[in-house]
Amino acid sequence: MVNKVYHIPQQALEVHSDLNCVTVFMSDCETQIKKLQEREERGPLYGVPVSIKEHVSYQGHPSTCGLAQYLDVLEEEDSVMVKVLKKQGAVVFAKTNVPQTLICFETSNTIYGHTKNPHNTAKGASGSSGGEGALIGGGGSVLGFGTDLAGSIRLPSSFCGIAGFKPTSLRLSMSGVRPCIDGMTAVPLCIGPMAQDVDGLVLVMKALLCDEMFNLDPNVPPISTSMRSHIPLRIGYYEEDGFFLPSPGMRRVLLETKQLLGEAGHQLIPFKPPRVDYAFQMFLKTTIFGDGGKTLANKFKENIVDIHLAESASQFNFPALLTKTYSFLLQHSEYQAEFIREEWKKLNMDAIICPMLGPAFNIGYPGKLLAAISYTMLYNMLQFPAGVVPVGFVTKEDEKALRHYTGYNNDHWDKCFKKAVADGVGLPLSVQCVALPYQDELCLRLMKEVQTLHMRQMKK
Repeated sequence: MVNKVYHIPQQALEVHSDLNCVTVFMSDCETQIKKLQEREERGPLYGVPVSIKEHVSYQGHPSTCGLAQYLDVLEEEDSVMVKVLKKQGAVVFAKTNVPQTLICFETSNTIYGHTKNPHNTAKGASGSSGGEGALIGGGGSVLGFGTDLAGSIRLPSSFCGIAGFKPTSLRLSMSGVRPCIDGMTAVPLCIGPMAQDVDGLVLVMKALLCDEMFNLDPNVPPISTSMRSHIPLRIGYYEEDGFFLPSPGMRRVLLETKQLLGEAGHQLIPFKPPRVDYAFQMFLKTTIFGDGGKTLANKFKENIVDIHLAESASQFNFPALLTKTYSFLLQHSEYQAEFIREEWKKLNMDAIICPMLGPAFNIGYPGKLLAAISYTMLYNMLQFPAGVVPVGFVTKEDEKALRHYTGYNNDHWDKCFKKAVADGVGLPLSVQCVALPYQDELCLRLMKEVQTLHMRQMKK
């Protein structure tokens, strides 16, 4: 075990030197190891090195959210997540980089700098868990933890070619995870695992849903895991959401996955998510612009705005009058009920596969393309479990097809997206798997099935 733990940080140092993805390496790794060796019981994560996102509390270290004013605020104790990881035998060895304020999918801040993509350093790692995505995607960690408000686990997982899972809201403890904005209860921030493959996600979810988690945080429902079913599934799918047109590669790998699942005996059902444009506006209303953007704007009063966040930051002083015009939209709970009752249940679906944003953007574009998060944001607002599985790479044919991309309207966002994903040949592409709330195991089962089918296809 000792050799394994020390080998990974050495790899992490090498990856960090290339990509700038780690904010701190833990100085107590040796102490953690000694404590493990003294224990009689070995947990299911015994000796597994784990990295965590920068704002997940670790005793003696700051959780800044990329904001300089919090650098001197040291955590007095570990988060519940870190406590449970240690209890189950893991060795937490590093914290990883985040965007300034966490509200951007370009990982960059004025404290730690910009994080690059492990597959092409001219591309970004996405965010806000971009440090995790880059470290794992670059081979510097086998397992890590990010957080997700609008896709912040799934986006960097897609861009960096790894597996990532956003559980049902509150399925894992958020106690000790420092939010940049307090009080966002309608769309809760979630913590979840990121790994080199789906097997790692399954392993850690089984390990974490344990008595230690339930006892330390009574808000976590005491539901254990069960993934034994092999019954064929009724799987809904859609190629586009009607709000933001996917890249040619996104669409291609989704259709390839649909075909493989059908050939494996599953039933594939065409599905159209309702009113994604409304959902997107409701998401903004109940999260970053819920108070007109004042909270976020105040965070910058004591900070130099990071260059990669400048365009997004300019929108944080959202006029209060405009936030009031959103009141005509369906309420969050009503939309969720409509989605489940009128759409999901009518088709008797078990799960969904849908496009996942990709490939990795050229540096500087995420701040200009907030609308592109529609494919991930939707399932935060609905509080559904959702995960990302890498299934292929951008081809020369995808790149040629991109030349003719005009989106839905050939407007500023469509033209900007075309530039953002250009020059992507060889970069990873993923699909997204989704299930109903508290059916996390079903979502992971589908993810594992997708991974297995694509691996078999690649061997042919």
